[in-house]
Amino acid sequence: MIGRLGGIPLVVKNLLIINALMLLADFVLAGSFGIRLTHILGLYYFESDYFQPYQFITHMFMHGGMAHLFFNMFALWMFGRVLESVWGGKRFFIYYFFTGIGAAVLHTVVNFIEVQSIMGGLTAEQIATVREEGAEIWASQRNFMHQGMADLNRAMNIPTVGASGAVFGVLLAFGMLFPNTRLMLLFPPIPIKAKYFVIAYGAIELYLGLTRPGSNIAHFAHLGGMLFGFILIKYWNRNTRKFF
Repeated sequence: MIGRLGGIPLVVKNLLIINALMLLADFVLAGSFGIRLTHILGLYYFESDYFQPYQFITHMFMHGGMAHLFFNMFALWMFGRVLESVWGGKRFFIYYFFTGIGAAVLHTVVNFIEVQSIMGGLTAEQIATVREEGAEIWASQRNFMHQGMADLNRAMNIPTVGASGAVFGVLLAFGMLFPNTRLMLLFPPIPIKAKYFVIAYGAIELYLGLTRPGSNIAHFAHLGGMLFGFILIKYWNRNTRKFF
C-alpha cells in the first residue's frame, strides 16, 4: 500500500493533467482568438440562452484562474490519490463524476430558488426583458441599471466553473474512510482529525451559503458534492460486503 500511495494513480493523474490543459487552452484561445472556453463549457442556469446539457460535466474541467485551479488540484492530489489507491480507478472515477454532477444539480436547484425569489420583485415586463435581452447585454460586459433586473441577469447568465463540487466529495469520502487521520492545518497550524475537519468545512459552507446568497462562490455546489458523496458511499456500504 505504501508503494502505491507514493505515486499518483492513473485517474487522479489524468484529472490533474486535463484540468491544467483546459486552463491553458482557455488562456490561449482567449488571448489569440477572443474565445472563452469558460463561457462555452461553464454551467449556466437552465433558462439561459447559453445553457447546454453537457455543461453539467464540462464545468468541472474549467477554472477561473491559476489560484482556483491550484487549490482544487492540490486537494484532489492530496486526498484523491489515497482514495483511488484504496478503491481502485473505476470506483474512484464513478465517485468523482457522481459527486461533481450531483454538486451541479444541487447548485441548479438553489439557483432556481434564487431566481424565483428575484422574479417575485419584478414585473412580468421586466422579467421578459431580461430573458430576451439579458444574455446579449451580459456578453457585452454590461448589465441593467435596475437592481432587480441586474441581479436576475447575473443569476441567469454567469457560468459556474470548477471541480470544487467533486473535490468536496473527495474530501467527504476521505473523512468517512479515514476519520481519525490527523491533518495539519495551515491557519491556524494545529492538527485536527479528518472527521472534524470535514464537519467544520461543511458547516462553514452551509453558513456562507445561507448568509451570502448571490456571491461569486457556489457554496451549495460544494455542499452538493459532499451530500451526493455521502449518499453514494452509504449505497455502496449497503450493497457490498467490503466497507468503502
